[in-house]
Amino acid sequence: MSRLKDLYMDEIREQMMKKFGYKNIMQVPKLDKIVVNMGIGEARENEKILEAAARDMATITGQKPVITKAKKSIANFKIREGMPIGCKVTLRGDRMYEFLDRLVNLALPRVRDFRGVNPNSFDGRGNYALGIKEQLIFPEIEYDKIDKVRGMDIIFTTTANTDEEARELLRLFNMPFAREQQ
Repeated sequence: MSRLKDLYMDEIREQMMKKFGYKNIMQVPKLDKIVVNMGIGEARENEKILEAAARDMATITGQKPVITKAKKSIANFKIREGMPIGCKVTLRGDRMYEFLDRLVNLALPRVRDFRGVNPNSFDGRGNYALGIKEQLIFPEIEYDKIDKVRGMDIIFTTTANTDEEARELLRLFNMPFAREQQ
């Protein structure tokens, strides 16, 4: 079992039960899934760009990404319905905890001028979205082997009912939230 899963089972559940006064252990919010998404607009001109992005994502997450296609045609962006325009990975179980561990302890501290992640990026239903500007912060990516710096979106889906519960859950997983500005 992964380190963070053990931490959740042993410590985080008890701390959440004390703080929010849950009567049953099954009421305690948990991390449901992590979705890593990379939109590649340049893929409409060159398929190789999409393959390179998918390879980077597979290296980062340890899972083969799914190619996402455009849902509708947009003339201004020169996109037709069904064109491949990105890739995504849905992580669950042990892979999800391993990815979260690497993200929090290895990748985020390598971001330049890092002061913490935005504590207000919750959606109102206990899910958190995080944007990363470059894939180079992950130690698995070799600087010499990438063709272009790409960003990605990481969405943490929890079973929490409120943003406060989800924020506390992610904080207990050592998510480095930025301090509020006075």
